[in-house]
Amino acid sequence: MEENIQSDVIIIGGSYAGLAAAMALGRAMRKVLIIDSGIPCNRQTPHSHNFLTQDGTPPAEIAALARKQVLLYSTVSIKEGTITKGRRTETGFDLHTADGQLFRAKKLIFATGIKDIMPDIHGLDACWGSTVLHCPYCHGYEVRNKTTGILGNGEYGYEFAVLLSNWTNDLTLFTNGKSTLTAKQASQLSEHKIQIRETEIQMLEHEKGYLKNIIFKDGSKAHVDVIYTRLKFEQHCAVPVALGCELTNDGYIKADPSQKTSVHGIFACGDNTSRMRTVANAVSMGTTAGMMVNKELTEELF
Repeated sequence: MEENIQSDVIIIGGSYAGLAAAMALGRAMRKVLIIDSGIPCNRQTPHSHNFLTQDGTPPAEIAALARKQVLLYSTVSIKEGTITKGRRTETGFDLHTADGQLFRAKKLIFATGIKDIMPDIHGLDACWGSTVLHCPYCHGYEVRNKTTGILGNGEYGYEFAVLLSNWTNDLTLFTNGKSTLTAKQASQLSEHKIQIRETEIQMLEHEKGYLKNIIFKDGSKAHVDVIYTRLKFEQHCAVPVALGCELTNDGYIKADPSQKTSVHGIFACGDNTSRMRTVANAVSMGTTAGMMVNKELTEELF
């Protein structure tokens, strides 16, 4: 059944960026509704790192504490749900949820994250976030000096290999087919004793998400403790684009330094806007978005 609930701001996505935005707005006494699907991007990651005061804490614990603190502000509320469509109105925006409810707000903040697209390699999805990783700054210290692989090729594979050489001397670039490295890149990796293996991958052998071996299509295998890779992705929520928000060439929501999108009244923050996929960065962008939304509301009413 439809409801007509008016807020100053609706935040779509209740993980780190969305909660940080809600705290900034709650402290500015704005009426805020967070609508969250309950499916955070990092739900398979056992521990969060490189975030002051929370280094090594499970992501779910950080989010639970954040929700508790945000809800101390009486003007902030959270609803579980999924936004399916939205439209601009004379006074702001209407949003519809999958269960048929209607919510209205003057401003929107999308903190909806991204959806990783798993390659056709059996076992990779089970290891994602635990021993198949995206960021050495988030997890590299914990797996330092381990037998490490990179699933990548070309410029990206080369750049990642150079970066990861800081964390381990036991490093192999798995190109999963013919290498597209330049002769100079291949030579430089060889000089640093970084192996290149072009054999196509069949599957990842693991035990409850912890890697044992890469199994190749020719029947051979290679032991690895951890693999880094950068997955393809798509926006977790299609509503921003439907409302007219532009995307970057890489597929992120285009946002300026104040987290404004290309559509007036719509802001975006967190993983949906940036390749810098860390909890600390999400919190920073969320706080900025909340402050800038309040500033815009204040100036429009002054």
